[in-house]
Amino acid sequence: ALGAALTAMVCGLTTVGKSKEKYAEYQEFVVESQKKAADLKLRFVDVMDRDTDAFNVVSAAFRMPKSTDEEKAARSAAIQNGLEACTATPFEMMELATETLELTASLLGKTNDSAASDLGVSALSMRAAIQGAWLNVLINIGSLKNKELAEDYRKKGEAMLAKALPLAAWGACLQISGWHAPFSFEETDRVDPARQVPSDGRLPMDEGTLPALLYRIRCHD
Repeated sequence: ALGAALTAMVCGLTTVGKSKEKYAEYQEFVVESQKKAADLKLRFVDVMDRDTDAFNVVSAAFRMPKSTDEEKAARSAAIQNGLEACTATPFEMMELATETLELTASLLGKTNDSAASDLGVSALSMRAAIQGAWLNVLINIGSLKNKELAEDYRKKGEAMLAKALPLAAWGACLQISGWHAPFSFEETDRVDPARQVPSDGRLPMDEGTLPALLYRIRCHD
């Protein structure tokens, strides 16, 4: 929710004062993006509330009696139903974070450059959101008896991570590095996005990685 709010704030700062004139050609796009970011913020809050409700349901299921076989069966079914709901909400959180990242990335070079760091923080917040939500998905699917559903969540989640994490790294690094010109990811296809977010979360500086590319770009401006 914080990341979406920051993106909305940056859009708002771009539609007033001198920024409105400076970024005149992007005003329509920025205004529409602000509306989308504000809506995403509300959707984040909603899914957080529903996640709390889902957790309470599971907690109640674990407190159900288990003295007889019938009680054990009812308790087990309730727990499984609750776990499925507890998996759906963090997965939805991952989807919202990915959507917010895509929106934030689309604003690079089109918004108030004095607020560039806020877009970077938004990207970093979304990276934390999607990684944190993924941990919750993983711990829940490990207890699901419906293995087909669990595997479906795993495959879709891994695909979403592969798409979102490099995007978060691009967005944050571009803002932090001071790249404010209109930018499209296609322009730098020679950099392998998969190398930008290794398993340990660090961004290496070896040849061909994004930070190294940015360094070369800035030195040759």
